Amino acid sequence: MVALAQTPPSAERLRAIDGFLAESWADQARHDARLRGLAVEVRFDRGVAHLTGEVAEPAQLSLVRELVGRLAGVLGVWDRVRVAGRDPVVVDLGCGGQKQYPSNLGLDIYPAPGVNAVADLSRALPLATDSVDALFAVHILEHLIDFLPLVDECHRVLRPGGVLHVMSPWWGHVNAVADPTHVRLLDVQTFKGICGQRPPGTPRWYPLHAGCDGASIFADLTPLP
Repeated sequence: MVALAQTPPSAERLRAIDGFLAESWADQARHDARLRGLAVEVRFDRGVAHLTGEVAEPAQLSLVRELVGRLAGVLGVWDRVRVAGRDPVVVDLGCGGQKQYPSNLGLDIYPAPGVNAVADLSRALPLATDSVDALFAVHILEHLIDFLPLVDECHRVLRPGGVLHVMSPWWGHVNAVADPTHVRLLDVQTFKGICGQRPPGTPRWYPLHAGCDGASIFADLTPLP
C-alpha cells in the first residue's frame, strides 16, 4: 500500500483520520474470521498504526500488518508484538533521548538518557547477524551523506520477516531543508530505488508499505533472502 498527500493535514484532520482508521479497523476485526481470537491491539497516531499484544506464530502478525496497511490513510505499520511467547528485539537507531518504545534498545553516537549503546551509524552496527526483529530509523537517513551502508547493515542484523521502519522529512517540505544538518533529500521514490534499482549482489528489500503525509515520508521494509 502507498499513501500520499500533497500538503500536511492539520491537527484536527489528523485526529479525524485516526478516528476513521480506528473505526474501520474495529469493523474489519469484527467481521474477518482470520482475526478472531488474536490478542493484538491497534492504535492509530497521526496515520501511523501501532500494534501491540501477542500472537502464536509469525504468520498471524504478518496478516495483521498486511490488513492494517491496506486501510486508506495508513502511513506506516509499527509494531511491538510478542510472537510465540517471545518479546521482540527492537532497536532504535540514532534515538537520542527519545525511543519509539521505552523498552527498545537505543543506539546513538552520543551518550544520552535512553541510549543503551554508543555507536557510529556510519560504521558496522554492534549487533549480531539475524538478531533483531525490528529497527527504527526515525529522522536518521537525511543526516547521512551515504545511507546505503547503514541500510545494508540493517538488512544484515534483521531476522527473516523483520522490518525496518523509516521516517524522514519529505523533500518538498520546508523541514527537509530548514535543518542545516540534513544532507540528503528523500521521497517515497527513494525506497523504490532501495528495493529495486541497486546492483546485483547487494542486499534486497521488499516494501511492505510506503507513504507521505506532505511533511514526512514513511516506509516499512522487510529483507529478502
